[in-house]
Amino acid sequence: MGEKSFTDIVILAGGIGERLWPASVPENPKQFLSVDGGFSFLQSSIQRALALEPEGKILVITRSSLVKGVAEQCASLAEKSSTNDRNKIFKDLIIVAEPMPRHTCAPLVLACKLLKLFDSSAHTILTLASDHLISPLQSFLNDCLKAAKTARMGYFVCYAIPPSSPATGYGYIKSGSRIDGDEGVFNIDNFKEKPDLETARKYLEEGCYYWNSGMFAFTDEFFLNEVKKCEPEVWRSFENFTGGSLPAQERVLGLCCIENWNLMDESYAKTPAIAVDNAVAERTDRAAAVMASFEWDDVGSWDSFEKHACISGEKKAFSVGGEDNFAYSDLPVAFCGVSGVTVVVKNGKVLVLKKGSGDYMREVVKMAKSTFEG
Repeated sequence: MGEKSFTDIVILAGGIGERLWPASVPENPKQFLSVDGGFSFLQSSIQRALALEPEGKILVITRSSLVKGVAEQCASLAEKSSTNDRNKIFKDLIIVAEPMPRHTCAPLVLACKLLKLFDSSAHTILTLASDHLISPLQSFLNDCLKAAKTARMGYFVCYAIPPSSPATGYGYIKSGSRIDGDEGVFNIDNFKEKPDLETARKYLEEGCYYWNSGMFAFTDEFFLNEVKKCEPEVWRSFENFTGGSLPAQERVLGLCCIENWNLMDESYAKTPAIAVDNAVAERTDRAAAVMASFEWDDVGSWDSFEKHACISGEKKAFSVGGEDNFAYSDLPVAFCGVSGVTVVVKNGKVLVLKKGSGDYMREVVKMAKSTFEG
């Protein structure tokens, strides 16, 4: 896609995905899972990055404890990819290990600083999550052309997902005026936190509210200037990069990796932990959105996982005297006299969940840690 699209892609891959416990655990998080037995969430994200044909780098920012796992995911994907994509993975994909979790603003500032050390020219950057489902690919690519163009016009760009239901688990975007006469690109009037059900129904009826996908586009210069203006403490934490040099790059399974880098360690020790949504998106006066023409799901619950799941191989579950049950299990599961139940047996743990009860999962994980590991 060349100059018309993004020069660089940043994939944030440090999360744990607690809402898909016990399949998703710190050492084998959600981004390493697959809903259909094929490519993992992370691998699919990298495939989208490759399809954009960025001239520069693909940065995968993760936790130190996941570097080997991420490298294994990338190496496995490379084996199944075209020659061009395989070469791009081993040449320009870089795994960056954060020294400590600092939410999402700090890693994006880090990405801008690092990309500038590789190439001092301007960068148009797309940030992707490592654990979402997006299809069809061509629609995503078409929307990315709009997002890149809008970012180069000096905007912080979000992807607005037309809501299909009154969901309470997503933040919302309220649309404003069109930008450059394009019906699919608009100024963001304001951001709304996750609503209660009544408010979500109102948003759906009004028709000018969209889900915020958590993917963003911007130029490095614009983003850093907005951080300086909106969150000066974060910006000051990375001042030590001025005049800095590229770190030593190690190879893990042939993949380029950056960790134990003094500049990064010093910055992370000083920077506040804040989400980029709160730091920049909700505070800049240059927030814009591209209305997504693609299907999107953050697979943030077992109900959502089931919608996309394609469990291959030997049938491991059946129901007697009940219906609408789902099992994602290492062991055979028999449902007897119950309906609307999900059972997950993974990593030596068992979850029995009534469908529609996903809001309890964070509490479940917290109690599991204190009960099973405390």
